[in-house]
Amino acid sequence: MSLHTLTALEIARQVRAREVSASEVLEAHLAHIARVDGLPGRLGGDPNAEPDKVHAFITLTADRARKQAAAIDAKIAAGEDPGPLAGVPVTVKDIFCVEGTPSTAASKILANFTAPYTATPVARWEAAGAVVLGKVNLDEFTFGSSNESSAFQPVPRNPWNPNHVAGGSSGGSAAAVAALEGPISLGTDTAGSIRLPAAYCGVVGLKPTYGRVSRYGLIAFGSSLDCPGPLTRTVADSALALGAMAGPDPHDSTAATVPVPDYLAEMEKGVHGLKIGLSPDYFRITYFDSKTGELVEQPVPEVIKQSVLEAAQKLAQAGAEIIENVPMPHTRYGIPAYFVISRVEAASNLHRYDGVKYGYRTPDSVEDLRTLYRKSRGQGFGLQPKLRILMGMYVSAAQYSEQYYARALKIRSLIRRDFDQAFHSVDVLLTPSTPTAAFPIGGVYGDSVLMQYADQLLVTANHAGVPGISIPAGFDESGLPIGIHFFAPDFREDLLFRAGYAYEQATVQEAWRNRNPAMLSNS
Repeated sequence: MSLHTLTALEIARQVRAREVSASEVLEAHLAHIARVDGLPGRLGGDPNAEPDKVHAFITLTADRARKQAAAIDAKIAAGEDPGPLAGVPVTVKDIFCVEGTPSTAASKILANFTAPYTATPVARWEAAGAVVLGKVNLDEFTFGSSNESSAFQPVPRNPWNPNHVAGGSSGGSAAAVAALEGPISLGTDTAGSIRLPAAYCGVVGLKPTYGRVSRYGLIAFGSSLDCPGPLTRTVADSALALGAMAGPDPHDSTAATVPVPDYLAEMEKGVHGLKIGLSPDYFRITYFDSKTGELVEQPVPEVIKQSVLEAAQKLAQAGAEIIENVPMPHTRYGIPAYFVISRVEAASNLHRYDGVKYGYRTPDSVEDLRTLYRKSRGQGFGLQPKLRILMGMYVSAAQYSEQYYARALKIRSLIRRDFDQAFHSVDVLLTPSTPTAAFPIGGVYGDSVLMQYADQLLVTANHAGVPGISIPAGFDESGLPIGIHFFAPDFREDLLFRAGYAYEQATVQEAWRNRNPAMLSNS
């Protein structure tokens, strides 16, 4: 078996047992990346270049990674324990600061910014023995569900079908994991931005409880919604990755002081006796039709609904109790509330980019500070940040705040109440991950309202702060991956791992698990 096909658990075990060196693992991954990834995203890049390549990366930090791998091998030679992620190659969404590397947020306005420090989640992975391969692409400032809004082109393509999006905003992370460019990637989830691309690319995506993982070093989008989390190929690797980065952080007052359990041990406990809920409110989506001005309701496709019901049946056979018709009535309002709350928080966070302290500054001559701000932001921001600034300023203005922002916060409270009431009767909720499989590149981009509704089944976890995980569950009629999703109460990621791992074990022999992404057929 090639080293780049191993899971993170297998790599760490072999490296610690001296069956293979961290440097050998790294070189195998770098060679594979050279074969499948193609041109990295760059400012002014050709969006249509190399359509048969993945294009997950913005920056490949090979020299830095080689030093890290050599240091791990030296530790092992000295009889020291390098950590639970010993020699595991990881990629990092380019929304995190990593000392000495470009940290761009996929935006022109930060294209020349080199981070002076490393984000806590990355630092903890490195302390646990991980080797950082580089920074992967995303929607600009994480604003999108397809990765098409990045200022760094070409953007990631879906490894299962390069004509389809990888999803967003953590599309580079999902594509890199699916294309075997690294077994773990660090992403962020604000409305589903880990779990949606995970479902689109056929990998595992975890959004932890808000506060479970420090946000220190994360370039903020919506500060009350953002959650760092891992994308992996297996549930076990997700448990391993979360355990290595979760916990309190003196640099982040929102990082919870709740103890971090041994997730790998918890994962093995199975689902016997667990109550798993199904909600009819997650088998349909309600979206705004911009042409008619009306709300339209439609069921999720039958293949996606059936994947959830079949998963429920398998979990029941493993000893779980299935509870049907769990009411989650405010799910349909998750996206409208998110539109308002996220835009207000985005506008606030984006005000720091002014052309003065760091990042892009207009080369034009200016006569005053106001003009410097206006030109730097106008030239540095792409369309999506500009739209969010304008909407955020509008809905938070004094004359509209009560009508929009205050009402959105009330809806958010009602969504949280739905979860509180549901978890009185069930341990976890089982739902679809997304209302469709990955859509074609260019098929939705430009309609920011319609694109946002791809996250309707996921965004409620961000409103409520609860954890969620997307698990691969087969393919649709066109051969694109689909996912199932579990929600759990606050800080009960262990329940997500138990349910997800039980489903993996129940389907390990199914034919669809032997499929490989189209982009890997010649690699």
